[in-house]
Amino acid sequence: MGRTILLLILTTTLAGVSQSETGLLRQKRQISNFPYRKRSGGLCRHGGTSVPALSGEHMFCLCTVGYGGKHCELDTAASCYTGTGMYYRGKVSQSESGRRCVGWDLDTRKRLMGSDVYSGRHNYCRNLEYKRRPWCYVMKGVEQVQEYCDIPRCGVPVETGPLDDLPTEPTEPTVPDTASSLTESTCGQRTRKQMKIVGGTVAAVESHPWMAAIFWRSRQSKENVFRCGGSLISPCWVLSAAHCFPDSSQTKACSLFVTLGKSAINETDDTKEQTFQVEEVIVHAEFENSEGNFNNDIALLKLKAVDGQCAVESSSVRTVCLPPARQALGAGSSCEIAGYGRQKEGLWYNSQYLREATVNILAHDVCSDKAYYGNLITENMFCAGRPDWSQDACKGDSGGPMVCEVDNLMFLFGIVSWGEGCSRTLRPGVYTAVTNYNKWIEEKTGLSSIASGSMYPQK
Repeated sequence: MGRTILLLILTTTLAGVSQSETGLLRQKRQISNFPYRKRSGGLCRHGGTSVPALSGEHMFCLCTVGYGGKHCELDTAASCYTGTGMYYRGKVSQSESGRRCVGWDLDTRKRLMGSDVYSGRHNYCRNLEYKRRPWCYVMKGVEQVQEYCDIPRCGVPVETGPLDDLPTEPTEPTVPDTASSLTESTCGQRTRKQMKIVGGTVAAVESHPWMAAIFWRSRQSKENVFRCGGSLISPCWVLSAAHCFPDSSQTKACSLFVTLGKSAINETDDTKEQTFQVEEVIVHAEFENSEGNFNNDIALLKLKAVDGQCAVESSSVRTVCLPPARQALGAGSSCEIAGYGRQKEGLWYNSQYLREATVNILAHDVCSDKAYYGNLITENMFCAGRPDWSQDACKGDSGGPMVCEVDNLMFLFGIVSWGEGCSRTLRPGVYTAVTNYNKWIEEKTGLSSIASGSMYPQK
């Protein structure tokens, strides 16, 4: 009898402990659901579900159909890439030459590939730094070099990417007391030209007051990420490159904002800068990259007015003039480029400060010669460089201005588009020919006088 009572007590006690532990574990899981997602920063990609350990910490990802990898970062069904391949997450790991890709550097991926950063060391082809299509590092003898990958292009709209993240509201622009309304008659003027990208020097923003810095803000990381450069052509309109917006006109405008009057990308000067949310993104309908050459590489950003007003004129914020349709400058003409891009090829980081360089326009038949870029050069683009190949645009300068001086006014003739490397021999920078798009600019903005190039001197 005593033994039976003891057994009953022991069974009841164990059941109570079991229920207590079960309740405790259930409580931990319930509590950990939301905090874990917050801590993980969305490590399970593409709709994957985090499966926690008993401690409540992340243990592994349960991926949706079609995705795999430690954090569901791999698109196991991907057989081609869309757009420029910025969101390609397939498993191809071989270059066009047949060489096997080497593993990516984790620190570099942390800075450049937020959606693929925590996938562990891998050697799959990816498109960092706005190249023309997915690429990877391969070994040529003892040298590590970059090569494009053997992946076909899909020719369908790109997959939704980080540009869909919603930003917090940008701060209203701080306008200097001396500011006045921007008018067409003041375009192309600058109050200071200081010092004379790759091979270039640091420049004051007053030297390029039409320079626009385009950012996107990720709700996930809460960071403002520099996207591309641009040029202010009217108080509410910025001209940039189409390839800066991989989702084309489907890009969520509310995820972007533009800062004008910015001398340093990582510093804020409220006495000079004006910041605006983007109201609309218009990418040229015929922009395409099937040949890897960014044809029709042009886009417009409409700034969202604050209290009924967009940009206002100051020494650090002014518009650039547009030349008339089909207006061209002769080969050898000297022009200026500006941007926050890398100072030389091989650096993983952009320049903190605005930099400028002088380049010379090349004849179209020279740039389209097979010794240069061959048939990649279309009528919608032109090349520019230095005779000694010492100065050039580089990664991070995309979308920025190439301006040329005509009768003491600066006119926007080119948009930084693409090029093989930076300052390489026989590989000049390639620029979108702005004067091929005057009619398109007028149709999209209604700026008939500005688009006509009315400020260009008449011969």
